[in-house]
Amino acid sequence: MAKKFSQIFSDYKQIFTDMNENDISYLIRRAAFKVFNSLGPGLLESVYERALSYKLKLLGLEIKNQVGIPMIFEDIHFDCGFRLDILVNDLVIIEVKSVDILMDIHHKQLLTYLKMTNLKLVLLINFNAITLNKSTIIRIVNG
Repeated sequence: MAKKFSQIFSDYKQIFTDMNENDISYLIRRAAFKVFNSLGPGLLESVYERALSYKLKLLGLEIKNQVGIPMIFEDIHFDCGFRLDILVNDLVIIEVKSVDILMDIHHKQLLTYLKMTNLKLVLLINFNAITLNKSTIIRIVNG
């Protein structure tokens, strides 16, 4: 007997629920290339963030934008306005940039985000480039 649509959707959703950081990273990179090829370089970070979030939602991933993270110092929580650009499936952080040159501070900031969230992976994507490659899509791993 053929599966009902609700069962097919449930099976499809389970596939994305069982994904690990590497699986999600692959889909993020694929979506980033589609966004870049469509929009090109030179736009505001917010434009790329929205377009990338849209493409990832179409893939069935759970997307949260501008997620606030508290800073904890000596067991006191401070709401300091730290924001993750995109959080995917509560596992992978995406930091969207549109800058001429990625600086060391960008990498250090993201390592701090990983420590503050206890997550394992962030992708730093700089859309202001001639092409997307290993120097413009950077994986940063926590431990």
